[in-house]
Amino acid sequence: MNNGNFYSNPTFPGNPIYSGTTPIPNQSSVNNNPDLPLEQSYIENILRLNKGKKVDVYMTFPDAVDWRDKVFSGIIEQSGRDHIILSEPATGKWFLLLMIYVNYIRFDERINYSQEFVPNN
Repeated sequence: MNNGNFYSNPTFPGNPIYSGTTPIPNQSSVNNNPDLPLEQSYIENILRLNKGKKVDVYMTFPDAVDWRDKVFSGIIEQSGRDHIILSEPATGKWFLLLMIYVNYIRFDERINYSQEFVPNN
């Protein structure tokens, strides 16, 4: 079977793509703001600006049979590139939610938003 050199020069995620002798950075290595660490993502920044607020996180788990669609309600405690940590003060429960399953997040109050991210530690 002739694959037309398909496997002779593979490109893997995270490796720079080269154009001549100048490397072109992939999206994960671009940093236009030196004050913002590379590992932070846009949605993570919005969630961090809203730390301490009550939210409803709407999620879909495609492989689940009993609870494919689920809503988690709680207070934003922390957020990261791939996760959200919520607490539920009434029950004392804590949730570690993976961003990959998030459809959207609903706030009951105004969302803090800034194009220039400044954390509210």
